[in-house]
Amino acid sequence: MKSFRKELWFNVPTRRAFINITPQVEECLRESGIREGLVLVNAMHITASVFINDDESGLHHDYEVWLEKLAPHEPVSGYRHNVGEDNADAHMKRQVMGREVIVAVTEGRLDFGTWERIFYGEFDGRRRKRVLVKIIGE
Repeated sequence: MKSFRKELWFNVPTRRAFINITPQVEECLRESGIREGLVLVNAMHITASVFINDDESGLHHDYEVWLEKLAPHEPVSGYRHNVGEDNADAHMKRQVMGREVIVAVTEGRLDFGTWERIFYGEFDGRRRKRVLVKIIGE
């Protein structure tokens, strides 16, 4: 069995964003040479997420609205974690959206369902963060 590891780095200029990282993960898969196996894509920061869904702007807007209702950013004084910080909501948004995804690799390709894409979700941006791509297989 072979193993491949690469870090993807992001510096989102806004507080929140959803970025389709499928092309970067596909490039990692090409670099790995693995034809059959599994890909793990993992947000390596506690205020960011990796998830799979449709790349549709209306859905991304709906996520933003829904997440803000679940864990509003303001008032920042409403969170105990925010003593000296302002990102408690980002931790909660990450918890809801998830830390990682695993995708099967079949015949050298990500084995997706219709419309599935991999996204990096940023909930407390404006600084450099990383995503781990780990691929194992043959």
